[in-house]
Amino acid sequence: MIIRQISSKLSEALADSPAVALLGPRQVGKTTLALEVGKTGDALYLDLESDQDRAKLAQPELYLADHLDRLVILDEVHRAPGLFPVLRGLIDQGRRNGRRNGRYLLLGSASLDLLKQSGETLAGRIAYLELSPFHLLETGDIPADHLWVAGGFPESLLAADPRRSLRWRQDFIRTYLERDIPQFGPRIAAETLRRFWVMLAHHQGGLLNTAQFARGLGVDVKTVAGYLDLLVDLLLVRRLPPWHTNIGKRLVKSPKVYVRDSGLVHALLAIQDKESLLAHPVVGQSWECFAIENLLCVGMGQVQGYFYRTSGGAEIDLLLHWPDGSLWAIEIKRSLTPRPERGFHAACADLSPTKKFVVYPGTERYRLATGIEAIPLTALAAQVAETAQRM
Repeated sequence: MIIRQISSKLSEALADSPAVALLGPRQVGKTTLALEVGKTGDALYLDLESDQDRAKLAQPELYLADHLDRLVILDEVHRAPGLFPVLRGLIDQGRRNGRRNGRYLLLGSASLDLLKQSGETLAGRIAYLELSPFHLLETGDIPADHLWVAGGFPESLLAADPRRSLRWRQDFIRTYLERDIPQFGPRIAAETLRRFWVMLAHHQGGLLNTAQFARGLGVDVKTVAGYLDLLVDLLLVRRLPPWHTNIGKRLVKSPKVYVRDSGLVHALLAIQDKESLLAHPVVGQSWECFAIENLLCVGMGQVQGYFYRTSGGAEIDLLLHWPDGSLWAIEIKRSLTPRPERGFHAACADLSPTKKFVVYPGTERYRLATGIEAIPLTALAAQVAETAQRM
């Protein structure tokens, strides 16, 4: 079993909160992690996609009241939104009886119903954690380029060969489109949503232009916005917001959008292996978004990510904003001889970041100029993770 970075944080959250929601896409390893954490406390596991387990909860107050002394793991909890009022009552009852924390671990595929229900009925009683696909600091001896090409979903990353990995990702996409997404929102034609997903992959890391997507799909702008909101809520797509500051310059205000898992990008574009990827026009943007996603994931929610761009050409690929107010400026280059662009220098002059890095796919760390350091992606990810742990 590959150790997940979030394991210790999950244990801490259970020690501090009555309920914890562990959210993430399907097949990302939520159940495996929950069962591993539950081993230490004789946890009770219920899969709400199982008819047998759902039948146990026909009278949830009675059933759960018989297990007040155990951690109860509720998998795919979005399938039973009516449980939340029951959990609220049991949590409050437990608080009065001296059992305050570590009661319920809720697993969900980022369901909109889950977020809505828990927000309405479990406020002040629940902590949220997000489990992403594997990132660079979790995969150990697996080459970074393999993680980039295959993506971080366990079944894809650990497949026996590239052909099986690609086939798993294509099946994953099809299952999401045909079976899973209809559970989370209004009925959407699977083929239309697939076309939108493919368009996002071609547009990887570009500025959001809903009018352009709407023309391509033959739908209105509001419909495209709804599709995008759904994929963002399911943790499959990220909107990277622009940095806003009052510096007297015209700033780009549209967010960047990208498919979060690089392996899904390549599956949507039918790219099977590294050789095919290197010959594809998406290669540069794919690696840039792979770097951004890894750096944000290792930050464990302690750091906020932005990009910075002005109409005059000043640009920073990734701006990390820490809780203490400090900024890290990061330029991403897929080159063994990285050099920061003039726009990066101009942007740094605007914002005066605390640290300035140029990320590249090499192995050495060295100074490029005063205050600017060339750094391998894995090394910067480790530095971000270490800083996040101290915050």
